[in-house]
Amino acid sequence: MLTLKLQQMTINGHPYLCPECASQAFTLDGNGFIDAFPVWANCWNSHSWEEPLITLGVLKQIDAARTGREHAEDDDTFEIEVGGAALAGILHPDLVLDDLMQAGQLYWKRIIKPAVRRQKRKAARAMKRPVSNAVASAKAAAIGAAWDLQAGGTELDPDYQPEPVNACPACEGKGGHDIDSRLHATTRVRCSVCTGTGEID
Repeated sequence: MLTLKLQQMTINGHPYLCPECASQAFTLDGNGFIDAFPVWANCWNSHSWEEPLITLGVLKQIDAARTGREHAEDDDTFEIEVGGAALAGILHPDLVLDDLMQAGQLYWKRIIKPAVRRQKRKAARAMKRPVSNAVASAKAAAIGAAWDLQAGGTELDPDYQPEPVNACPACEGKGGHDIDSRLHATTRVRCSVCTGTGEID
């Protein structure tokens, strides 16, 4: 049995289509040992018909005349002449090594490389955060001390925490959101924008 998958075909320059749905993509199936037997065509919408013009011998000619593919951008085409009729078309592409290489490069560019870049940025932010927090704490302590001197000295609030340098706009620097829930015991959830730090880079 010989089966060829065609993306499109023309006979004397006119498109050859499924007689029921006008689909241009179909398979040609040839059975037996006699080249004069007609082949069966089957479109992608499950319509089938016998094609007397295209015999098993013609199917073998198409298979022998196909150009094949070397690169991912190539089409597998054919051109033959049968009884004065010119048949030409494009076959469904077989997988070649360049397809795998192109897919690998696409996978690297669109998935792996951006993920690596995100991890690097996240690590850099994590290293900067303690420094910026320390700077904020030092600034807050200096301002608090200066205020105490001007105000004649007051007792410091032990629960005081300095405001973040770059407050998260989603939680307004609070690091979380209060929720009203009857289903959960937790009434506060961590902010997903700043991951609970109250600060963004």
